[in-house]
Amino acid sequence: MLCDFHTHTFLSDGALSPLELIRRAHVCGYRAIALTDHVALGSMARIIEEIGQDCALARAYWDILAIPGVELTHLPPQAIDDAARKAKELGAWLVVVHGETTSEPVEEGTNLAAVLSSSVDILAHPGLITPEEAKIAAQKGVFLEITARHGHCLTNEHVAHLALKSGADLIINSDAHDSPDLLTLESAINLARAAGLDEAASRQAFDVNPLTLIARFPQRL
Repeated sequence: MLCDFHTHTFLSDGALSPLELIRRAHVCGYRAIALTDHVALGSMARIIEEIGQDCALARAYWDILAIPGVELTHLPPQAIDDAARKAKELGAWLVVVHGETTSEPVEEGTNLAAVLSSSVDILAHPGLITPEEAKIAAQKGVFLEITARHGHCLTNEHVAHLALKSGADLIINSDAHDSPDLLTLESAINLARAAGLDEAASRQAFDVNPLTLIARFPQRL
């Protein structure tokens, strides 16, 4: 079952319209896709409104769970919890936080603020996340991402190791910005293996955890 909870459209830095990205994912065999364009406070309402309408249209006519979401990107850590709560109030089903990837100058403290927030669902590409942050993620139910995105994927093995040690849930995402970035069954399995996950842990991240996350949404598979 192909599910992906981190993608981008031309509403931020992706190449495709929201509806085209959903359609291409549907043709590729996806059962669920979340559109999580980069937002901060100024763009949040507009982007959630536009994505929400297209996701509703896709759900009505195609057999795919199209999920309106956002990725809070390069916010001051102190603003993350309020922004995540606001995004949910505006209609986002899913809130992703752009974590402290080693390939970008994300402010220190972002990972901690994300895992402490009750309105954050996924901490994306969290870089050199600490054991303490991973434990909090486990306690708060924040999923830690294993990512296919170049640059961000360099710390996948570190993230997987700490997640398994702490009991935090892992989720496998593409961070797609165009249709060639979308996952396939083979690429998702290879991503899990490259992160050091054994067969049981891979199945948990690929099959079980997506359903746990989907259970939070107003509509399900």
